[in-house]
Amino acid sequence: MSKKIVVAYSGGLDTSVLLFWLKKRYNAEVIAYCADVGQGEELDGLEEKALNTGASKCFIGDLREEFAADFIFPMFQSSAIYEGQYWLGTSIARPLITKGMIEVARNEGANMLAHGATGKGNDQVRFELSAASLAPEMEMIAPWRMADFRAEFPGRAEMIAYVEKEGIPVQASAAKPYSMDRNLLHISFESGILEDPWYDASSKECEDMYILSKSPELAPDDPAYLQVLFDKGNPVGLSFDGIDDVIKELGVAGQGEESGYTKLSPYAVMLVLNYLGGMHGIGRVDMVENRFVGMKSRGVYETPGGAILYHAHRQMESLTMDREVMHIRDSLIPKYAELVYNGFWFAPEREAIQALVTESQKGVSGEVRVKLYKGNVIAAGVRSQRSLYCEDVATMEGGADEAYNQDDASGFIRLNALRLRTAARVNSGQ
Repeated sequence: MSKKIVVAYSGGLDTSVLLFWLKKRYNAEVIAYCADVGQGEELDGLEEKALNTGASKCFIGDLREEFAADFIFPMFQSSAIYEGQYWLGTSIARPLITKGMIEVARNEGANMLAHGATGKGNDQVRFELSAASLAPEMEMIAPWRMADFRAEFPGRAEMIAYVEKEGIPVQASAAKPYSMDRNLLHISFESGILEDPWYDASSKECEDMYILSKSPELAPDDPAYLQVLFDKGNPVGLSFDGIDDVIKELGVAGQGEESGYTKLSPYAVMLVLNYLGGMHGIGRVDMVENRFVGMKSRGVYETPGGAILYHAHRQMESLTMDREVMHIRDSLIPKYAELVYNGFWFAPEREAIQALVTESQKGVSGEVRVKLYKGNVIAAGVRSQRSLYCEDVATMEGGADEAYNQDDASGFIRLNALRLRTAARVNSGQ
């Protein structure tokens, strides 16, 4: 049987070299696969480029709606954030890309997959753990972990020389002083000048690096108000001044109206939130994180829409979610985020936690209003027919009522203080 390899392909220098090299190294038919998870114009001309590089076929899977509905939204229902800062933009895309590659491989009769992730990063783990969960019978090729590949391409200069020698159609020029990965949820920047954690990525000199957002200093001086309609923990509609012009500019269509909100698909919601967040300098993160493979790395991220969604969703939960349910779910956030970051999206433990998260979201419906201002998402109102907030009980005005008798607090406090009094007596020797 002839060998067939499905390779994760982006059209850049690295994956172009990879595709051509794999074809020669394995004497195999190489099929290029690119998942459209919101890279935008980066996909222009990709199919022609792949075929001219030696691919027998090129598949571009439109996964934008699936990415938003089945990956981004469930993750944000969990309030997952890695190490207190990172909204997991790269991490959450890798399992979906792997899933798309496997579907193409099975349809094309291929039994090998290949990726261009380095042997020092997290992505190799995410691709391969996802493949192990979904297609354990397939072989995964990771050229950057192969000695002969690294010997032939110790650096970018050798790759540029290789494409020139072999006539590979890729615009190979001096490297940007950083590497970049983009999808619907975010853009990440790392390597190069960013490897020095003292380098100020918020400086004016670095502003040209950013794509999705303005710096807070350059954001409008007037705040913008945004309202988000939630249904069972998912954003289903948006309302703000000028929304019709924005969705027209972005090339998406509304799905009707509900209570003054424009209903939108998950993909369109993220696209619009990115637009608004980017305009107001929201969602930039600069952090040194702990990679799964053991090292620390510095990453700079733009997640404008995700930042808005995260904060708006928390506001909706604050009104509608039971205290103990919220505390149990919140106790699982570090574990859930770690599972996504480390590549265990399809693992049974992540799916088990997700089942609890889904159950916790049944009452998380209503409206949230936020104010967007110079990098900040500011709470500006929340309401819901599923509200667990009772003003008559919470008010500091008035005396005792049927729902809450303040006199009852004395016994409540006395019982909770019992163990503290006992320990104090023991420790004092009384």
